[in-house]
Amino acid sequence: MARIENAKSVNEWLDQRIGLNTLKKVMQTEYWIPKNINFLWAMGMVLAATFGLLTISGIFLLMYYQPHVDHAFDSVNYLIMTEVGYGWLWRHIHGIGASLVFLIIYIHMFVGIYYGSYKKGRELIWISGMLLFVLFSAEAFSGYMLPWGQMSYWAGMVITNLFAGGSLEAVGLVEWIRGDYVPAQAFLTRFFMLHVFLLPLVIIGAIVFHFGTLRIPHVNNQDGEDFDYEEHAELYKAGKVKESKVIPFSPVFLSKDVFVMGVYFILFFYLVFYHFNFAMDPVNFDPANGLNTPAHIYPEWYFLWSYEILRPFPTDPGLVAFAIAQVIFFMLPFLDRSPNVAPANRRGLFHIWFWVMLVDLLVLTVMGKLPPEGIWNVIGFWAAIVFFALWIALPFITKAEKKL
Repeated sequence: MARIENAKSVNEWLDQRIGLNTLKKVMQTEYWIPKNINFLWAMGMVLAATFGLLTISGIFLLMYYQPHVDHAFDSVNYLIMTEVGYGWLWRHIHGIGASLVFLIIYIHMFVGIYYGSYKKGRELIWISGMLLFVLFSAEAFSGYMLPWGQMSYWAGMVITNLFAGGSLEAVGLVEWIRGDYVPAQAFLTRFFMLHVFLLPLVIIGAIVFHFGTLRIPHVNNQDGEDFDYEEHAELYKAGKVKESKVIPFSPVFLSKDVFVMGVYFILFFYLVFYHFNFAMDPVNFDPANGLNTPAHIYPEWYFLWSYEILRPFPTDPGLVAFAIAQVIFFMLPFLDRSPNVAPANRRGLFHIWFWVMLVDLLVLTVMGKLPPEGIWNVIGFWAAIVFFALWIALPFITKAEKKL
């Protein structure tokens, strides 16, 4: 009883100073969620939990990592992996988390596209989500540089060369980014700072903004149905749960989130303990050597689709195609001209568009890992053409869509 009284006293003390009970109502007990949503709507919380794990594991790794070209490789592959107690565990968690966070992001994105969660007043939800995707991509790339292995060095060389702009020959910009003519100490120090300080701060701010954009228009539902949230919230409060179309985020929907996270973390830690190598490129277990170019340079799997859009074309058209591919998803709410907010399976040609886009991105991802030669180059070229053809066709097929 004494503990309960103490907890109440602390709660009252905080409520008087920061409006704790009001905050709980706004963010939890009176934040209303549609009933007719499935486990796929839990991906946002799964992402937040994975980001938390990445942050915690990153802090432990930061205690022993040495951001110097002469010591970075050994500090990761020798000191952390063999000398530090459970250092291997934190590295595995960080590596698996960096890969799975993108798997969840892609699932989250395509669930949003399938159910039209970017439409009818929800444009900022989509744009802020895509901003998070870009920030996570930058965070992943900067982190990939830190082990200072062969693929770290040469991936850094290739990606920073993109800023030369082909025939624009903006070589000075590339040197400014690297801090040198080639990736070296200044390059490693800058990407270390980006990875452990600047980008995490910006990501946290973007996450807060993303949650803020969700609060006003409410999340979408499986049927794309629009209804009066306040009216159905009153029904729920009055005990008419069956008649209400909404449930409170906490504790009702939050319990579903926790269940999905429990299943997800079973997979997560299974990979951490038994299949961690899938998140670690074997080429990166060789120390960085600027005089020895790997036979085939490629990024991590989550960048392969956009990398494959760059490869099949000559330099300038390839850079233009690559740049467009990075921003085109931001434009989805404006390119989709249909008035319908409904699942893709009720939207005619858009249903076909969705699945062709998904399959095409998978083909681009597979081709991006293979050497750019022979039939692989031909398949990659046509997959890139299909990607842009789909985006060009989108406004026309959605404008012709009948109103449901």
